[in-house]
Amino acid sequence: MRPTHVLQSGPHVPVGKYGVWKGWWGNIGGQKQSGIITYGIAPNRLNPLAGAAHNAVFNVWRRFASQVWYVAPPMVAGWYVMYWAEER
Repeated sequence: MRPTHVLQSGPHVPVGKYGVWKGWWGNIGGQKQSGIITYGIAPNRLNPLAGAAHNAVFNVWRRFASQVWYVAPPMVAGWYVMYWAEER
C-alpha cells in the first residue's frame, strides 16, 4: 500500500538547511530564525537555602510572639489558682 500524496507532502526545504529553522508550518515568509538559544536557571535553584537559618530564627520568634498570648494567660491563671488552693 502506497501513502497518499498528502502524507508524502512536507517541507519544501529540509529543516535546518538554507536558513529555514521553523519548518514548513512556521515558515510563513517572515525573517528567518538562526539558532537563538538561551539558557536560564531559576533563582531558587542557584542557592536553595539562602537565608534559611536567618529566616528560621525570626520566623520562630514571630510565631512564638503571636501564640504566647493564647498560652501564657491560662497557664498563669492556672498557676495562681493552684497557688491559692495550696495556701488555703
